[in-house]
Amino acid sequence: MNIQAKTNKIFQKLKQKKLQIETDLVYTNAYTLLVAVVLSAQSTDVGVNKATQNLFKKVDNPLQMLDLGEKKLIEHIKTIGLYRNKAKNVIALSKILIDQYNSKIPNTMEKLIALPGVGRKTANVVLNVVFKQPTIAVDTHVFRVSNRLGIGTGKTPEEVEKKLYKNIPSKYLMNAHHWLIMFGRYTCKAQSPLCAECNLIDYCSYNKKNYGK
Repeated sequence: MNIQAKTNKIFQKLKQKKLQIETDLVYTNAYTLLVAVVLSAQSTDVGVNKATQNLFKKVDNPLQMLDLGEKKLIEHIKTIGLYRNKAKNVIALSKILIDQYNSKIPNTMEKLIALPGVGRKTANVVLNVVFKQPTIAVDTHVFRVSNRLGIGTGKTPEEVEKKLYKNIPSKYLMNAHHWLIMFGRYTCKAQSPLCAECNLIDYCSYNKKNYGK
């Protein structure tokens, strides 16, 4: 079975599992989603949601963020990792959105990754969730699962992303990274994956399978 055929089989099974296809991050519009994803780098979605719960009641556009200011933003997000640098980036990207995009979120990878604190993963989440583009955001779950299954092998997220675009059938691309995230979070865990419960085990290349013995 070639890699494309194998990947097709895998996504047939992932689709059958009816996994969640929405981000766990809580947001109110395109701008707050962008901010939330920037804040989520090296942090959990749960932690980000706690930090933004009150923030997004006060702020839902770039101008309001500038009015809030970096110091007050830090007070809201100081419970998450790298909060000082993230606050600086959020303020900077908000100013650029006002100055260059009339406070709107750009809808291309090139323009998004030019914003402070926005990498390919963040851009792909925004493009997928907000603009309904069939993109693949490679987070730690997607990276791990793709390498273990052999459908997107690579040493960097960008390498994995390129392989996944090549191997995943177009009909699955819209939901692909959501399915891989959920599968990685609850079944193909980083530590002690639930191999005995996995319906993809026949396609798995991982050499440290865990059957609970």
